Amino acid sequence: CQTVGNFSLPITLPLFFIIVLQKGLKENFADAEVSVVDCPDLTKEPFHFPAKGICGKPRIADVGGVPYLIPVAQTEKVYDLNTVAKEIELPGAFILGAGAASSKILGVNAELIAIVQSKSEKKPAVNGSYIAQINPADKGCLLEKYSSKYNDCEFGLLANLYASEGQPGKVIEVKANGRTGELNFVTCLRQTLEKHYGEKPVGMGGTFIIQKGKAKIHIMPTEFSACPLNTDEDVNNWLKFFEMKAPLICQTVFVSRDPGFDLRVEHTHCFSHHGEGGHYHQDTSPDSVQYLGYLLPAEQLFRIDRPQETHLVGRD
Repeated sequence: CQTVGNFSLPITLPLFFIIVLQKGLKENFADAEVSVVDCPDLTKEPFHFPAKGICGKPRIADVGGVPYLIPVAQTEKVYDLNTVAKEIELPGAFILGAGAASSKILGVNAELIAIVQSKSEKKPAVNGSYIAQINPADKGCLLEKYSSKYNDCEFGLLANLYASEGQPGKVIEVKANGRTGELNFVTCLRQTLEKHYGEKPVGMGGTFIIQKGKAKIHIMPTEFSACPLNTDEDVNNWLKFFEMKAPLICQTVFVSRDPGFDLRVEHTHCFSHHGEGGHYHQDTSPDSVQYLGYLLPAEQLFRIDRPQETHLVGRD
């Protein structure tokens, strides 16, 4: 991997920042509340993460990209979260995010829900990630803890990652209930920031729970497409879509706008303790849905192994 670009993302004073977010959410949800709170202990229910918090030198990384998956998968593109931690100048980082599993390790294509305490000089890595793939037995979702079968920290093709020192501290708590608009939870937050900050890119990441309701989730097929996927319609026909039930624990990364690094501006994957997970698109029960999130603005953005040939297909 090679870091090809990084830049500072402005952090606004918390009070003003939360007012901006809350105003935007209330345009899309019946009830919304944004506040600054102490980060809950993420080693406990329902998260069971390997770090207590998401604070300390927060940064985001966009690794690889959709052009390595579409139109034809470039399976030689394999990365390591421990290496990424070093490249973003935070060895030992606690990393959350959404990406593709390494088909070289799994033998199949799958969604990666990244939750890793990367290795440091003093401690080995702790991989709390999940993988979601199509179950060959019933064509449903097969969600597994990564460490139940594998002992590495590899991933393939692409990932959008939020990294920090994994410390407790103050975070932005976001609550939103009863969706009244068309935007999903993440897009609403991202577009709110884009509308307010304009050309100044602001990035955020963290975790949120869909506490009640159901959601539209996709999982990539276990086999990469034999035919080139040239349009969004081709991609959607290839993907497998499901309606999954709450509670779903989501890891998200989003940037208000792409300042010219060929970014995926939002990407969210989720897991559950009832065997469902994958790539989040939208809740499907707007009247009853409830979201609870813990997020932070990032101080820096790192772009790693940016594709030389690019397109905008399959970025949803």
